[in-house]
Amino acid sequence: MNFEKVSFAFFVVFALTINFGFFIGDIDEPKHHHVFELFLAIIISLIATVIKLGDRSHIGAVLLATSLVADIHLIAAAIIWGFAEHISASGVGPDVMATIVSVSGGALIANLTSVVLLVIETTVVRR
Repeated sequence: MNFEKVSFAFFVVFALTINFGFFIGDIDEPKHHHVFELFLAIIISLIATVIKLGDRSHIGAVLLATSLVADIHLIAAAIIWGFAEHISASGVGPDVMATIVSVSGGALIANLTSVVLLVIETTVVRR
C-alpha cells in the first residue's frame, strides 16, 4: 500500500467531512455552527491543498483548483465571522451566520467535486 496515496485520499475526504460537519444544521442558528470546526476545516483544507501541489497530471491540476476554491471560501467565511465578532456592533446574528454557512457551502461543493474526481481517478487507474 502506498502511504502517499493513502494520506492524499485521507486529507481529501477529511476536508469534505469536516466541512460538512460545519455546514450541517440550521443555516441561521449560531449554536449549530462552531468556530473551532470552521478553523479545523480551514486547516485540513490547506493541508489537502499542499498535498495536491505535487501532482503534475491534468486531473491533479483540477484537484488543486477545487482545493484552492475551497480554501478561498473557508477563509472568506472566517473573515466574515471575525469581522462580525470583533468589528461589527451587532455580533454574529442569524443573518451573519446564514452568510457564513452559505459561503462554507461553496467550499463543501468544491470538496465534493474533489472527492468525486478522486474516485473517478482511482477507478480509471484500477483498469
